[in-house]
Amino acid sequence: MEQLIKVPDIGGSSNVDVIEILVKVGEHISVDTPIVTLESDKASMEIPSSHGGIVKSIQVKVGDKVSQNDALLTLETESTAVKTVAETLPVNTTSTELKEVSIPDIGGSSNVDVIEIFVKVGDTIKMDTPLVTLESDKASMEIPSTDEGIVKKIHVKIGDKVSKGSPLLQIESSKSLAETVVVETPKEPTIEAAKPQAPIIHDAPVSSSNSTMVLAGPSVRRLARALGVNLTNVIGSGRKSRVTQEDIEAYVKQRLQQPATSGASPFALPQAPIIDFSQFGPIETKPLSKIKKISGQNLHRAWLQIPHVTQFDEADITDLEQFRKSQTSLVEKEGIKLTPLAFITKAVCRALQEFPEFNSSLSSDGQELVLKNYINIGIAVDTPQGLVVPVIKNVQDLSIKEIAQKMGELSQKARQKTLLPTDMSGGTFTISSLGGIGGTAFTPIVNHPEVAILGVSKSSIKPIYENNQFIPRLMLPLSLSYDHRVIDGAQGARFTRYLSELLSDIRKVML
Repeated sequence: MEQLIKVPDIGGSSNVDVIEILVKVGEHISVDTPIVTLESDKASMEIPSSHGGIVKSIQVKVGDKVSQNDALLTLETESTAVKTVAETLPVNTTSTELKEVSIPDIGGSSNVDVIEIFVKVGDTIKMDTPLVTLESDKASMEIPSTDEGIVKKIHVKIGDKVSKGSPLLQIESSKSLAETVVVETPKEPTIEAAKPQAPIIHDAPVSSSNSTMVLAGPSVRRLARALGVNLTNVIGSGRKSRVTQEDIEAYVKQRLQQPATSGASPFALPQAPIIDFSQFGPIETKPLSKIKKISGQNLHRAWLQIPHVTQFDEADITDLEQFRKSQTSLVEKEGIKLTPLAFITKAVCRALQEFPEFNSSLSSDGQELVLKNYINIGIAVDTPQGLVVPVIKNVQDLSIKEIAQKMGELSQKARQKTLLPTDMSGGTFTISSLGGIGGTAFTPIVNHPEVAILGVSKSSIKPIYENNQFIPRLMLPLSLSYDHRVIDGAQGARFTRYLSELLSDIRKVML
């Protein structure tokens, strides 16, 4: 028979987010098996099943909001209409089985050296017992056991190279089987209402620098234990900084790519000292937003790995600004805000067509340049949560008015926190505009895997010497940062000069 599993009493909370589905269709579950994780503003809770059976369908998905008595899933259960009294006689037996332990996911690394083996045949090992040490060119990592038992065979030796799925060793595990002898006595048919199971509630992490509580589901915690990862060291990319499986894998990959601590180069970056600032006066701590944590990691990596050079220039946008103002009232009737950035974006697109190296990426091995036949321009947007970069796709096919419309839509989504991952991926070049805030110049950081980024500062009236006299002109400061492995100084200067000429006479964009 079918049994509908609903949300039990969750303490009066309503419209609680579903942040994790812990079962899948076709899976056999028992009473009290956790089936979903819900999260309110103050706590996360695992909802256990009130019945056992096979999952036939799941009525919710991650991101849904649910309240008490909302449907979660449908189970195929055995009929419980006729109850019997069973007298059982336990018979304890023990059996053994051989299990293979393999290399888990180590963040995509392959052909990693085995440099140390911690166990030998005959050893009794437990869950998380270190088995071997692996070492890549830059880091080493211990691999713990994912099972327990007696080591019967070791498949590797020091010096071997292994990858994900490579066999490590064979263990013999034992398990107790409780067999029962059943004598059934029929009783009158009764129907028993299932009591809703109480949810398992985990307090949400306190907003404090001393908090070590981490939001993560059971499957993610199992993976972390298998890889020997301390979850407090992993920055979560999920909702409310929840740690996902992808975060664990990215952390392991990063660890294997970091320089090993032993025998490190004397020129390696030293660790920043830990300072107790409270000794100098009163302090308070404020946690970084998820956006700032993620963008901070990306910017730090880009700054360390990309040799930056910044080229500065100015563009005379006096005529452009006069034309823009003359057209503003016309397009406002269509609900479009015609900003200088729309004209700059179109001019940048034309410059990228003229200098395709600026619309490329360097291959991961640094041996090839990937030239892109499409132009997707990211526009850095300042939000209360931090900097985000939505991407305008296929700018080469858009008019200035269409660019302005797209820009308005993406900016609104950014400030309303409704941007999708697809809205922020696929960029080939980025523009960071601080013109509305101020400043004369800055050094923007290249948005990897792009090779260049344009910084735009606030325009100002300057005296320009022309025809034997000084005349006032509206000048726009430009700051072009680029990857010096791909672009040299002469190319950088030609690009900014060409862009300045386009902005000085926007009609050239149409040529």
